[in-house]
Amino acid sequence: MKKYNSFSEIKSDLNSNATSCVALVNSYVQTIQANKNLNIFLEVFESSALEKAKLVDEKLKSKTAGRLAGMVIALKDNLCYKGHKVSASSKILEGFESLYNATVVERLLAEDAIIIGRCNCDEFAMGSSNENSAYGNVLNPLDIKRVPGGSSGGSAAAVAANMCIAALGTDTGGSIRQPASFCGVVGYKPSYGRVSRYGAIAYASSFDQIGPLTKTVEDAALIMEVIAGKDEYDSTASSKPVTPYSKELKKTPAKLRIAYIKDCLENEGLNPEIKNRINDVISKLKAAGHTVEAVDFPYLDYLVPTYYVLTTAEASSNLARFDGINFGYRSKNATDLESTYKKSRTEGFGVEVKRRIMLGTFVLSSGYYDAYYSKGQKVRRVIQNKTNEILEKYDFIILPTTPGTAFEFGQKSADPIAMYLEDIFTVQANITGLPAISLPMGKHSNGLPFGLQVIGKNFADAEVFAFSDYLMSAC
Repeated sequence: MKKYNSFSEIKSDLNSNATSCVALVNSYVQTIQANKNLNIFLEVFESSALEKAKLVDEKLKSKTAGRLAGMVIALKDNLCYKGHKVSASSKILEGFESLYNATVVERLLAEDAIIIGRCNCDEFAMGSSNENSAYGNVLNPLDIKRVPGGSSGGSAAAVAANMCIAALGTDTGGSIRQPASFCGVVGYKPSYGRVSRYGAIAYASSFDQIGPLTKTVEDAALIMEVIAGKDEYDSTASSKPVTPYSKELKKTPAKLRIAYIKDCLENEGLNPEIKNRINDVISKLKAAGHTVEAVDFPYLDYLVPTYYVLTTAEASSNLARFDGINFGYRSKNATDLESTYKKSRTEGFGVEVKRRIMLGTFVLSSGYYDAYYSKGQKVRRVIQNKTNEILEKYDFIILPTTPGTAFEFGQKSADPIAMYLEDIFTVQANITGLPAISLPMGKHSNGLPFGLQVIGKNFADAEVFAFSDYLMSAC
């Protein structure tokens, strides 16, 4: 069966009876099975996907199908799907089956999307390379010697490898956008509170957001239309009305004011070819009559430390429940209460998760709380204020998604600091809660893709989508 590059192509073929939902699911399952070596899917939900596909085909015949009829979509392995396993790619949740649907899953199913399986990811969404999964590395389908990015590496790789037309990931510090950049797809992180987090296994609750990975901006916008909005199960989900994002895309943009962060483009860690491509985009935007200006952002070096102080503190709290008593894996070697806690968590969690739990516990501990966690919250406010100050004068900020293209396995895993610095351009959007997207707008001389990132004003998700669609065609 042919490879589809957008949901609109699938809808066209469904409408002309050139294919069916059952045929689509079978084709994607065959592709997954033929590429098992990539280790992208932890589990394929073949029976439930085919059952849903048959139902959607009937709905299409009777013209009662939802907006996402025929969209075959994968889930990151930290999103709950009732009656299906979910593990956050951790041994500590091995064998656990969800008792309910995440709100995003509920909304996808209600619009007749077909969920094909759960994708491998960094354990508890902690990582930038997908090397931290308890179930092995995901290989980048564009070059199997290289990482797909993380933590939503499986979701990005699934879309890039034509194993589904779209996938959902979570983004705590760039975990949708960074793998999107490494795999050459579109990755969207919504405004904080735009999408309910109910049913997402938490890493850092004030940073986490669920978003789509797709091949086109239009598909990302359509999925966002469906999953966004108020939710009684998540008090942080905004009650602001949801814009029909996909219908706002083709508007001719007015003359825009766009900022680029000078400190990012002059960063010594930025690959020269990525810098050249962004400068090329800037030149094309100026030629089209838009105002594009450099701005100073003096806090670039504080982004990653602030992010890791705060997120590890939240992770320490969120993951405390997985203790062998209340939830999760229980060690067979435990002999009493204390050894149950110690051995269950030691054996159940991977190295990176344990590192972040210990770091988070330290920054929250008596005597260090004010020096680290409290100070981190103050710096977060300074970063938010400065970013919002820029966006008062400009419509968007553009910057690289990643410092380079996908790196080889093992290249950075021995040095946690080098790995953490992979997030240097993405964590700003999470610290500030702003919407951000990675667009596949560049190809390096090494043959690998890289992304250009757009950050918008708070809850200006519709504007980010419209500008992104314009950028993809005009630059």
